[in-house]
Amino acid sequence: MNTATNMSKYSLRSWVLVLALAPTILVGILLGSYFTINRFYDLEDTLKDMGSNIIEPLAIAAEQSLASNNREVTKLLLAKAQLNKSTLVKSIAVFDANNQLFVTSHYHKDFEEMRFKDDIKNLRETSYDQSGDTLIVRTPIFAIANKPPTANSSYDEVQNRQAEAVVMPDNSDATQLGYVSLMLNKEKALLEQHRAAVAAFIIVLIGVQLNLLFTFRLVKNVTQPITDMVKLVGKIREGKLDARIEGNLIGELDLLNRGINAMASSLSEYHDEMQQNIDQATSDLRETLEQIEIQNIALDRAKKDAQEASRIKSEFLANMSHELRTPLNGVIGFARQLLKTPLHSSQMDYIKTIERSATSLLQIINDILDFSKLEANKMVLESMPFGLRSSLEDTINLLAGSAHAKGLEFVVDVDAAVPENLSGDVMRLTQIMTNLVGNAVKFTEKGSVHLKISLLTREENNITLQCDVTDTGIGIDSEQQELLFQAFGQADSSISRRYGGTGLGLVITKRLVVQMMGGNLGFRSEVGKGSTFWFTVPLQLSPFPAHDTLPYEKLIGHSVLLYEPRKLSRESIARKLHDWHMLVSIAGSEEDLARCLDGRRYDAILLSGHSCESREQLQRMLTQVKDHTHSLMLLNDCLDPEVFTQEMTPYVDLVLPLPLSELKLAQNLIFPPVKKSEQPKPVPVSTPTTRHPLNVLAVDDNLANLKLIDTLLKELVANVVAVSSGDQAVALAKSRAFDLIFMDIQMPGTDGITATKLIRQDSLNRNTPIIAVTAHAIHEERERIQASGMDGYLPKPIDEAALKGVIARWLTRPKFTHFDSNTLNWELCLSQANHKQDLAIDMLKMMLDSLPSTVSDIELAMARSDNEAMLYTVHKLHGASCYCGVPTTQKLCQQIESALKRGADVADVEPEILELLDELTKVESAATQVISQMSAEVPNEF
Repeated sequence: MNTATNMSKYSLRSWVLVLALAPTILVGILLGSYFTINRFYDLEDTLKDMGSNIIEPLAIAAEQSLASNNREVTKLLLAKAQLNKSTLVKSIAVFDANNQLFVTSHYHKDFEEMRFKDDIKNLRETSYDQSGDTLIVRTPIFAIANKPPTANSSYDEVQNRQAEAVVMPDNSDATQLGYVSLMLNKEKALLEQHRAAVAAFIIVLIGVQLNLLFTFRLVKNVTQPITDMVKLVGKIREGKLDARIEGNLIGELDLLNRGINAMASSLSEYHDEMQQNIDQATSDLRETLEQIEIQNIALDRAKKDAQEASRIKSEFLANMSHELRTPLNGVIGFARQLLKTPLHSSQMDYIKTIERSATSLLQIINDILDFSKLEANKMVLESMPFGLRSSLEDTINLLAGSAHAKGLEFVVDVDAAVPENLSGDVMRLTQIMTNLVGNAVKFTEKGSVHLKISLLTREENNITLQCDVTDTGIGIDSEQQELLFQAFGQADSSISRRYGGTGLGLVITKRLVVQMMGGNLGFRSEVGKGSTFWFTVPLQLSPFPAHDTLPYEKLIGHSVLLYEPRKLSRESIARKLHDWHMLVSIAGSEEDLARCLDGRRYDAILLSGHSCESREQLQRMLTQVKDHTHSLMLLNDCLDPEVFTQEMTPYVDLVLPLPLSELKLAQNLIFPPVKKSEQPKPVPVSTPTTRHPLNVLAVDDNLANLKLIDTLLKELVANVVAVSSGDQAVALAKSRAFDLIFMDIQMPGTDGITATKLIRQDSLNRNTPIIAVTAHAIHEERERIQASGMDGYLPKPIDEAALKGVIARWLTRPKFTHFDSNTLNWELCLSQANHKQDLAIDMLKMMLDSLPSTVSDIELAMARSDNEAMLYTVHKLHGASCYCGVPTTQKLCQQIESALKRGADVADVEPEILELLDELTKVESAATQVISQMSAEVPNEF
């Protein structure tokens, strides 16, 4: 294809010239070169023959004088020979048998060039050497030892004997007396060579000129008509269909000319016909365009209506969230308050039912809001360090109750290869597991629910986890499986009526896994045998430990007895014990248990009471087993764990709930629980709860919510002031200082955000922490709240534990006054460390330790204008700043990194780099202050 393109770049004229001239020039050059080179060799051979004709007679004539050492005769002979060929011979020299100069025709300073360089015995015949513009000819001089010449010998005889010696140098009768060296001038031969070369060049040039003459004649007769035809085709292409080529051409060109003229005539006819069709089509198209324009107007109106509907939908969801959460806040809050008061058993049951129903309603609202955010692509994933097993434990505890209520075997199995310290959105990860496990429990009447987590891939700091949720439930028909991931739908209507639910759980799960996290989701199911839902999700390893590492090496070699009648739970727990390298004995029945206890003691015994029909039978079994260990742990999956634990406390050292927490099991095996005292416990005396000495302002326009938060706060702090409007809050903040302000967002008149800005502008509470209390749950609302100057967020319905956490966090909040919060925000640092103070301090220390080398690397890369080194250093710093609460540093790193990735040079972002270096100096000072103050003064209360 490239060859065809290159060929099309050249005209026919060029190709004709090239194809006509190239062979002629090539043949002329080859012939001229051949004859010139032959002439060169002929001249060389002629020169050598002339030299031989001169030097060989001299060698014969010099034999007598060289043998008799007569230099005068030899010199005279050489002089005559040189005078005879004076234009050709430059110098003649005779060398003796010792390769010493005997005589020369005349003094010549370069006679050393004429000397034979090798042993003269190797000079057995005439030799030729080239030396610049001279030719040196050497011929040996031999004497015939056994046939010396006599006085009667004729000259011809002597000459014949010498000729024989020259021609037959290997003759045993010949004795080498020396040699004659002749230096010939090559100038005349070179001149003849140059003349031959010039003559060859002139002949080739004349041939090329004649070829050009005929070639141009050919080009004129061939290419000119073709050029005219090309121009004609160009006119036809421009629409000049009446253009023609007149006259007769030669050969096939005349046929081509007639064909083009015929084509132009046909095109003219087709053009006229096509123009008529175009006119008709244009008329029809004009009518169609008018209809399309009407449709476009209708579509534009529909688009605006759809956008308006989407906006109204978003506003509706936000308002619905607020309006539903506001009364739910009161229902759930006061229900929990009632649970603290003395109630009859039936009243207690009613209140718990109210709380559960309200919580279920709240979950439905959350599902609808999550689905709406996913539909609008508004959901944003966080990336924070977390401990997988500890986070999973909190999730499983919420699901265990419903599984135990149905008598299901609930097993959680985390592979030992799965790392504990990860980084990602733990809330969404647990939401996915909750949805899948919750569905498995919902649609399983008997049998088991098994959650298995395994490591799929691991590459440097990136891993992929696979989670499988297997149940023995009703299964899903193949025809109904296509409906699973449709919004507001389940497998079929009968199941929906039986089991309830919005049908959004799997839809949200799939979109979170596939669209948001970049994983995969699938399932296998068979009617009547159960289902397996699986998903894979990519995560990152976290360099920060989520909790203190347990010394698992202390368990190596410890003996433990596991009694569990259920196979699935037994195998799962046994795998954990084997992973810790313990000596495990397993019993699946009472007979196996008795055999394992026969005459043996164990460091620990894990015993499940699932097979016991009554509490008394379980207590008898525990009494028999207790003597075989000093650490007896009972595995419990009953509905009332508190009552069960109180009843079994005298018989066991510890009661562990199922599914078994890996961390709790390891902790109690490493540090066995202390034996319970047999003395009766004294009745605890109720003491009033200690309240924090804080002045708190609570603001809410809903009287029920205001009363609830006022009630909750009075149990936790000393002084509470409750007002029902933003105006009252602003006025009160100007006259009285508070330690903490809880501000509702959506209020008539002055809303919470406006009130916060007024308080920050001019009041006694400019630096007082203001916590937003709102039922709005969408991400945009939270961003707006954080941007308004508020310091925290407390969602409705208010959870008492969350309220306590907020108060405890701000109670121990240090006061940093020597640096800007954008340089280092301690609250943001705590949030990014999952509110673990020790972890936040460790991250600050790691960043502080790396700052000197980071600054040095940035300055070096800037001095060298090294884009790659700068990008690597800033990228590394950007990653560290994401976990240390340094907003300005993080922003500058993002700007520099983005610019370098787009192809900018270091010089282009030099202002941002200099600003970053200045900011790092501020960060170093701020981090030093925070680490010093927090390590010395601030206790770890959360």
